[in-house]
Amino acid sequence: QPLISSSKWLQIHGLKRNKLSLSQILSQIGFQHRKDYVTTLGKLVDSRYADGLFPQYKRAQDGSVYNLTAKKELILHFVDCLMGAIELYKQRMEWLTSESRQIFGVIQEQCIVIVLDFGTAAPTEFDLCRDALSMVLVEQVTQIAKFNLIRAAQDLMKWQQKSTPVSEHTVKSAVMWLWKLDHMTAASHTNSAEALLEAMSDEAVSS
Repeated sequence: QPLISSSKWLQIHGLKRNKLSLSQILSQIGFQHRKDYVTTLGKLVDSRYADGLFPQYKRAQDGSVYNLTAKKELILHFVDCLMGAIELYKQRMEWLTSESRQIFGVIQEQCIVIVLDFGTAAPTEFDLCRDALSMVLVEQVTQIAKFNLIRAAQDLMKWQQKSTPVSEHTVKSAVMWLWKLDHMTAASHTNSAEALLEAMSDEAVSS
């Protein structure tokens, strides 16, 4: 993943350390209203001294009640922190659903084979498919270690015999190979299965 996106994701994962979950916030701006078992009465009894003394917040999840003691400044501080966290999540979602990631998702494996099965695509759709594949090669494959391309066809076609280390040269070569492919009739299910089996035969490949 691009470094900027990874750093934002690390910030999001750091939110727990920054104590921004509901339970963590409540523990910093107040204290839980307690019940205790009174032996002489033989039942749980609420503490009453805080009633009317503090604003109270009842958690929907478990029904627990918190007495809120924080000053307005601290609450506003948490509002700012939460708004910042929401913005980070929005940016992350925009990144995850943009460009090639919108079509292919995020490639996380370090060694992959992309199996090309263009089905019954018309010539214009065939070019759109190649545009999308070029995008994923340039945007995502450049971030991993090794890759290969295999086209499902009556005569199976491979860009390289085995997965190849990623470099500026190899990615450009793969894009050129992709655009030199001829439009042809749809591959059969047998051809598609053969291409997948060929992809899996490379022991270095993880996806």
